[in-house]
Amino acid sequence: MYSQTYEQCIQACLECIEACNICYDACLREDDLKMMVDCIRMDRDCADICAFATKSMQSNSPFIKQICQLCAEICEACGNECKKHQHEHCQKCADACFKCADACRQMVQ
Repeated sequence: MYSQTYEQCIQACLECIEACNICYDACLREDDLKMMVDCIRMDRDCADICAFATKSMQSNSPFIKQICQLCAEICEACGNECKKHQHEHCQKCADACFKCADACRQMVQ
């Protein structure tokens, strides 16, 4: 059953994918690349689970709650990692991740 909650969560996931992709690319261009490894890795995982969650919601998968729960956990972890770095792209990514985690948690309720 497609609802406004789905739409809000899908939108948050799409915004998170974009923020993670921007952060990922920008992290690859940072001077201290070694310091950014965990952030880069989390950006990839987060963008991937957000894309999967979006597809699952769009197709009304019977596993939406489980997928959104996992998505919320990964988004939260990515947000926490990005928050550690002072780069603007990391801070914007963290905000998008936390917003997406909240939207995904709404899907689980």
